[in-house]
Amino acid sequence: MEAKSLDSYRPHWAKRFGIAPFLPMSRAEMDQLGWDSCDIILVTGDAYIDHPSFGMALIGRLLEAQGFRVGILSQPDWHSATDFQRLGKPNLYFGITAGNMDSMVNRYTADRKIRSDDAYTANAEPNRRPDRAVIVYAQRAREACPGTPIVIGSIEASLRRIAHYDYWSDKVRRSVLPDSKADLLIFGNAERALVELSHRLAKGEPIESIRDLRGTAFMVPRGWRPDADWEEVDSTTVDTPGRVDRHPDPYAMAEKPDTPPLGPQSHVVRIVPAVERVAARRAARARQVVRLPSYDRVAEDPVRYAHASRTFHLESNPGNARALVQGHGERDVWLNPPPIPLTTTEMDYLYGMPFARRPHPVYGTAKIPAWEMIRFSINIMRGCFGGCTFCSITEHEGRIIQSRSEASILREIEEIRDKTPGFTGIISDLGGPTANMYRLACKDKKIEENCRRPSCVYPGICENLGTDHTPLIQLYRKARALPGVKKVLISSGLRYDLAVTAPEYVKELVSHHVGGYLKIAPEHTQDGPLSKMMKPGIATYERFKQMFEKASREAGKEQYLIPYFIAAHPGTSDADMLELALWLKRNDFRLDQVQTFLPTPLATATAMWYTGKNPLRRVSRESETMPIVRTGRQRRLHKAFLRYHDPANWPLLRETLKAMGRADLIGNGRRHLIPSWQPGEAGAGTPRTPRRIAAGVKGRMPPAAARNGSRRNRT
Repeated sequence: MEAKSLDSYRPHWAKRFGIAPFLPMSRAEMDQLGWDSCDIILVTGDAYIDHPSFGMALIGRLLEAQGFRVGILSQPDWHSATDFQRLGKPNLYFGITAGNMDSMVNRYTADRKIRSDDAYTANAEPNRRPDRAVIVYAQRAREACPGTPIVIGSIEASLRRIAHYDYWSDKVRRSVLPDSKADLLIFGNAERALVELSHRLAKGEPIESIRDLRGTAFMVPRGWRPDADWEEVDSTTVDTPGRVDRHPDPYAMAEKPDTPPLGPQSHVVRIVPAVERVAARRAARARQVVRLPSYDRVAEDPVRYAHASRTFHLESNPGNARALVQGHGERDVWLNPPPIPLTTTEMDYLYGMPFARRPHPVYGTAKIPAWEMIRFSINIMRGCFGGCTFCSITEHEGRIIQSRSEASILREIEEIRDKTPGFTGIISDLGGPTANMYRLACKDKKIEENCRRPSCVYPGICENLGTDHTPLIQLYRKARALPGVKKVLISSGLRYDLAVTAPEYVKELVSHHVGGYLKIAPEHTQDGPLSKMMKPGIATYERFKQMFEKASREAGKEQYLIPYFIAAHPGTSDADMLELALWLKRNDFRLDQVQTFLPTPLATATAMWYTGKNPLRRVSRESETMPIVRTGRQRRLHKAFLRYHDPANWPLLRETLKAMGRADLIGNGRRHLIPSWQPGEAGAGTPRTPRRIAAGVKGRMPPAAARNGSRRNRT
């Protein structure tokens, strides 16, 4: 896979204006910069923080480096088009996103209740963005500046690029493209497509003619093709969905019209070398488009939906993915193959932009929780090859790891030390989607480009995956040796199934980079739910726990593991949750906060939740139907099992245990899950205080913070 490098373009003429201290958010700032107009206006549902962890800053600074004048409309008033005219009409296009998070996930809990705060807003003020912000912002931008191209992207648009189940309205919705009426959708990592698009638009090419950019989707007339050589392939030939339609009778005696005549025939046979065969197949695939079942069909038929989900994920590797097309009424949504991952050189270029590394001055002294959390952290990589079915990282960032160089990362640490107000010598994280996939990759590029596995680590670590943690160990050691750096913590989620293959990494991590507690996510203890999540068995967690405890003892430190678990995941039965609760009880875990499964668009687990089918295997009407936790009562029950120690959950648990025939777990002894009494009742006792609350070094109980079982949102 080859692509034009991000830093190889000739800059746009407006580069002469130089670098802005902050991308302008007002006309007054534009005047100070000497601008009469913006070339590109980026619209975001987040507060504008000029830091590489925030998408609008990362993209804005990249486009600025290409010579374009970029303005920011942060959290505009969407009730009219007026605020969208604040910076005038952009010369090239509006680039619209909901922000770093999906607006529906940002605004609603897993129980569909409105959240009381927004971490991406000044002073955590809620209700500063609309539901389905991409659609609303795109419509208002169109009203404000008719005829201006509208480009949508980031995670909200990316996860809605085809027909998808929408948990909040409990129905299958169309692609976001026809609803937003955008000219172009850029999915996944947008840098390549945005840079190429911007330069081509600047040269006068109309946006409706730009149809060859990888990582883009757009609306076309039914049957449209880039040229006559393209071949359409039905998705049922990619992955046969079983008995969705009536099969032909295999015993029918119809004569085959193309049966060759009997008798000896003369044939010239040429043996085609393997290299030539592979090249021919790749050339043919490059000009194929796979037709998914239409929006109307997946909306009315859950089996078709599960089949479409499976096909979509099979066509996700940039090395072999084909274009996809899906009918929406009389038009089609066309998806080009995913973007080619950035090289290390390009990642360094991207993260080396002149970020101010703080919120825009317009916010004054207001606290922005998301900024407070990441101000001293550094992204060292992107992508994830874990393939967890409930997570949207792979659908958005891809499973090929894109890593920065060691020099680039160390240089950013020095910038934090020298430029970021309030730095006390502690780097809060060196990570990304995961803590320990830095510079891990397939051992063979050709194998990687042809692979169609959804995960490199499930059901076990692929033999072709390199798991050498040496570059990461060296990075940690050099980072903590920098002058002015007292400690480097690791806060990103750890893949402990990878970590157990690298004892030296575990020793380095535990000895120097754990601030008393290390968060990891076994998610469950039972094989049934874990197989639907594509997560390793609990035995792998136990193995890592032993390594963690041993390394902590050797370092002379008292440290604790904080495990995350998820309630109500597809494929989870009441019995599974009971076994998990008993495991928590045996290990003296008391989780203060737990996460209930939230179906997010395009995730494989969401297809499971909606259809009851398992798209990790071939889907048919007769294929496995799994237990799905949909009702409010059962979702509360599964959450109650995780918080078995909370008296408020005891009545529901008692009722359920009796119905399950497990009344033997109700009582006041150590072997019982919950007591037989309720606080406030006459003769009520006092619950036993656990000896340990977190699974770490035996001995003194950790403080209350160790009981927190909350997790970062997976999207």
